[in-house]
Amino acid sequence: MALFTTDFLHFFEELSQNNHKDWFHQNKRRYENAVKRPFETLVGELIEKIRPYDPDLLITPKDAILRINRDIRFSQDKAPYNTYVTAFISRGGRKDKSIPGFFIRLSPDMLGIMTGCYGPDKAQLNLIREAILQQPDRWHSISTAPSFREKLGDVKGETNKRLPAPFAEASDRLPILANKQFYTLTELPAQSILSEMLSDDLMEYWHTAYPFNQFLLNAITQQYV
Repeated sequence: MALFTTDFLHFFEELSQNNHKDWFHQNKRRYENAVKRPFETLVGELIEKIRPYDPDLLITPKDAILRINRDIRFSQDKAPYNTYVTAFISRGGRKDKSIPGFFIRLSPDMLGIMTGCYGPDKAQLNLIREAILQQPDRWHSISTAPSFREKLGDVKGETNKRLPAPFAEASDRLPILANKQFYTLTELPAQSILSEMLSDDLMEYWHTAYPFNQFLLNAITQQYV
């Protein structure tokens, strides 16, 4: 039996047209039944399936799931709610996007899957660059593997125009060294959310990304040597 029904999609479609507290409160029970509980179940299933491969993944679904309430303090858009649900499954959970992990976003428009390291700090960034510089063949074999390219595409990320030595000297042959983020982004049709095999389907992407995430994790924990 599928975790989500079409009411998941309809809820957010209607929320996008009625994004205010009165409508949300009137539909709170619907949100709990069609969105919140099944999403917590999905994230819990994913954590349990991932943990055998990463015993240090000690988070709960609540640690991974981002709030549906938007932070509108500095935004011109004062709509109070996100029109999607998101979770970041990693050792650090939703509060630490410097740790490589598995990010999912479910919306009426698409099912989004992000892997990798989205927000490394300066020290972590240099450790990742150093790992790539020291192991270019391994990095290349991971990031250009046919299964990786087919499911996850290219490694993305904003870039620096200037690089410290020795990365600057090597950037011509290793352009990826200019990246200050290292992630993949995949978008699937929203109907994928309604699959009875949703957690298994998502785990296929997690397994494909595992060598990539592990390379990044080993780099920032200095275990790549």
